[in-house]
Amino acid sequence: MSRDGSQVRPAVKTLAPSASKRRLLRLGTVALVLFASPLVAEPQPRTKVVRIVELNPTSGPQEQQRVFRQALRELGYIQGENILIEDRFAAGSEDRLREYAAEAVRFKVDVIVAISSSAIQTAMNATKTIPIVGLNLESDPVASGFVASLARPGGNLTGVFLDLPEVFAKGLQLLKEAIPGIVRVAVLRDPSLGTTAPLRAVEVAARSLGLQHQIVEARGPSDLESAFRATVKGRNSALMVLPSPMFGAHPKLIGDLAARHRLATTSILSHYTEAGLLMSYGPNLYGLYRQAATYVDKILKGAKPGIWRCNGPYSLR
Repeated sequence: MSRDGSQVRPAVKTLAPSASKRRLLRLGTVALVLFASPLVAEPQPRTKVVRIVELNPTSGPQEQQRVFRQALRELGYIQGENILIEDRFAAGSEDRLREYAAEAVRFKVDVIVAISSSAIQTAMNATKTIPIVGLNLESDPVASGFVASLARPGGNLTGVFLDLPEVFAKGLQLLKEAIPGIVRVAVLRDPSLGTTAPLRAVEVAARSLGLQHQIVEARGPSDLESAFRATVKGRNSALMVLPSPMFGAHPKLIGDLAARHRLATTSILSHYTEAGLLMSYGPNLYGLYRQAATYVDKILKGAKPGIWRCNGPYSLR
């Protein structure tokens, strides 16, 4: 007690923090600073965006392009993220097709996908270095000079091609079995393609089956009506549609004309039957585009088109 009678409280002794406590304080301070500071993302390596151009002599787009994109997506290529797929439809213009091929070369695209023999030839004339994946149902790639051989194409082209004699022979045989007593069959071709390989294959098959044949032609959709009229006038029992990108873009129109003229009509592509044709024997068109997507994938991963075998469709039915 003090002299004035007040009670004296004992002084509080301040203890210095131990070394371990000081370390904990420092660590806590550092943690607070780290959490309180704005996070700065480390720069990530940019994903390479590959560029593909599809050269197509017809008008579009069509369902085939959606199937092609979906097939590439399933292989890990997302449009706008790591791949840019650009369709170039020439709408029957050879000049436009050449312009699109030259444009693809100027922009140094990674792969050119060429649909039909005309697009393949145009792409090959434009570049000897950019890989080309061809999808061709109209001509023999070796006889056309596109490749040195199917097993080892050489150059910068590979892709999916069709064994024309086998397919047409089987297609005409099935047609003859389906229509007892058939004697004459008309053959619809697109003369703008510049190839006679399918026609020659049909002529050989028709002779072997004892069938007479008449050739009718259509360069564009507006010519199809007159081709069907000529078929009926020629007293043909059936019509076989030869491969053509233009025909392939208008299966419903061909199916409607076949129904209107009550004409048994067949093709090598199965998607025609969905439009009303009597039958087909050959590859599935959408399956061919999916197959072409696997070629693009292999090339983007380093495969060389010149040493990668050209193949036919995975299946015929």
